[in-house]
Amino acid sequence: MGKRGSRSRSQLLSTLTKKQKKHLRDFGEEHPSYDKISKKEAKPQICQLSESSDDSNSESEAESEPEQVSGYHKLLATLKSVSEEEEEDEEEDNSAPDEAEVNSEDGGSDVSLEEETAAESAELRKGKVLPADPEEKDGEAPPGTSEESPEEFTDAKHESLFSLETNFLEEEGGANCSLKASQDPFLLHVNKELKEKEIQAVATNPKTTQELKDLFYPERTALKNGEEIRHVYCLHAVNHVLKANAQVLGNNSRRRSQKLGVGNDDDFRDQGLTRPKVLIVVPFREAALRVVQLFISLLEGDSKKKIIVSNKKRFNGEYGSDPEERPPNLKRPEDYEAVFVGNIDDHFRIGVAILQRSIRLYAPFYSSDILIASPLGLRTIIGAEGEKKRDFDFLSSIELLIIDQADIYLMQNWEHVLHLMNHMNLLPLDSHGVDFSRVRMWSLNNWSKYYRQTLLFGALQDAQINSVFNKYCVNVQGQVAVRNVPMTGSISHVLVQLPHVFQRLEAGGLASVIDARFNFFVNKILPQYRDAVMSHTLIYVPSYFDFVRLRNYFKREELNFTHICEYTQRSGISRARHFFLQGEKQFLLLTERFHFYKRYTIKGIRNLIFYELPTYPHFYSEVCNMLRATTTGEEAAWTCTVLYSKYDAQPLAAVVGVERAAQMLQSKKNVHLFITGER
Repeated sequence: MGKRGSRSRSQLLSTLTKKQKKHLRDFGEEHPSYDKISKKEAKPQICQLSESSDDSNSESEAESEPEQVSGYHKLLATLKSVSEEEEEDEEEDNSAPDEAEVNSEDGGSDVSLEEETAAESAELRKGKVLPADPEEKDGEAPPGTSEESPEEFTDAKHESLFSLETNFLEEEGGANCSLKASQDPFLLHVNKELKEKEIQAVATNPKTTQELKDLFYPERTALKNGEEIRHVYCLHAVNHVLKANAQVLGNNSRRRSQKLGVGNDDDFRDQGLTRPKVLIVVPFREAALRVVQLFISLLEGDSKKKIIVSNKKRFNGEYGSDPEERPPNLKRPEDYEAVFVGNIDDHFRIGVAILQRSIRLYAPFYSSDILIASPLGLRTIIGAEGEKKRDFDFLSSIELLIIDQADIYLMQNWEHVLHLMNHMNLLPLDSHGVDFSRVRMWSLNNWSKYYRQTLLFGALQDAQINSVFNKYCVNVQGQVAVRNVPMTGSISHVLVQLPHVFQRLEAGGLASVIDARFNFFVNKILPQYRDAVMSHTLIYVPSYFDFVRLRNYFKREELNFTHICEYTQRSGISRARHFFLQGEKQFLLLTERFHFYKRYTIKGIRNLIFYELPTYPHFYSEVCNMLRATTTGEEAAWTCTVLYSKYDAQPLAAVVGVERAAQMLQSKKNVHLFITGER
């Protein structure tokens, strides 16, 4: 018993007469004539007395209490994690019972127990039992251990504090947590039951829709609107999670108020097969840091009261960055500085649980509401067929998928994104302790992908990103894609006087473009540059696979060349740049990903060949403007050759403008000339 129960008995003892106290000591209970009649009928209890009257007090207390505590009260009592100080206080109270504890049938005992349990539950819902600095206890693990440890899929310390199954919605806040069911878009969406015919209609990719849900926005740039877009989708994610959790906690309260076996279980279908509801894919740890910071600021709002954030210190240490690590004399374009700010590690994943006014970072995946990860971080968990350690069940019930800065994944490894999309919303291989009576029917029917909303943000139009949007985004509410036509291309930003020769190659199909480009380059373009007069030739190659193919060909042909890719060591980069500048190497093969990650200025360029149009349109003007790095008085001899096909409509329009691109694709001529910087 707690202190309050002992205090109530002391007050009761002081009101008894000497005769009543003597009867209480001799028989362990009050005389029936002294009982106070209550309006509520009490449950009969049996009290067994021991041979010793001195021991009868504690025994009657111990034997009568368990019958008063219901199974529900026991469940609630397990929710609160008691600190060591509270445990010591309770032990002191139990080890030294006073005379008042002899009364096991005191009417105030039942009321006290219910009040204590209710008070504990209220404190738990408000988050008062969390430690003031949780990261001091939970954050002792070394950095990076959570990345590969099995703790991502198992419950951990303080799990009950963020458990949806054992927590309840506060009655005073339940009415204000969301709109009415008839007005709330969230409830209208998740509670809508589809029919088999509707699913078949969506699967056939219809072109007519009534509402718009999935979104592809290719105008997201780090310099212009990146932070605004991040703020919008973080607000959307928090709103989605809070409404979903409020529905679960509210139904917990409704089920608690009903007797067992009463009510329809279909009324409480409010969950998926697993708990994670939102997946946010970002390229770097710095982006994950900003997302979590936005979550905290959004939950705190304008109120001065801070929310409780578990493991915050550890998170800041692993996802933050030291400004002194960046060289002070590093000069790069503004867009480079905006993209590569902070911690740019691309292998990470973290689970976030949100409940009431508390956030738990590094939550186990199956106890998380929001997952924030990079494609590489997810790829190492999902694994491949045949691997022993792999898991993708946590993706089974994702209701909101946010892919931010999708263009950067083209520079990392686009296969990781495709691998992720192929494992989205699959039926889990394990139950993970789910209560199937609470799972929505459309989730049991394996229709989750038709309810999932996908928000795709990037900085450019690209065929691979378009393919993911068209193939994997099948929301029953429809799709919306923003496609702004580039009227002026990046060629207008070329500042040097340079002739640009665009040569169109013919390909029988999309699958044969790669071979057709290689053969066209080897047979038509390269022979024009084999002459020693055409030295200092830079060949810009966007695809790493094309780069390897060209490198092997140059080696077989024993051409005088050097090469730089994103895997080249710093010493190798310096040698290659030096040999190319001095003319000791005639050709320099350069990958687009190297330019993306380094933005080095290559000096000594006289002839420029774009093996394929750049992924980022402004890379075209950046590379062309490198010709200004060396002024040798031979500007008139500069050349620029660009290869393109009819399947390069989007990148071609981004470079030369949509009107010129349309003319170049429809023209009977295969060669087109543009001159920039005319005087």
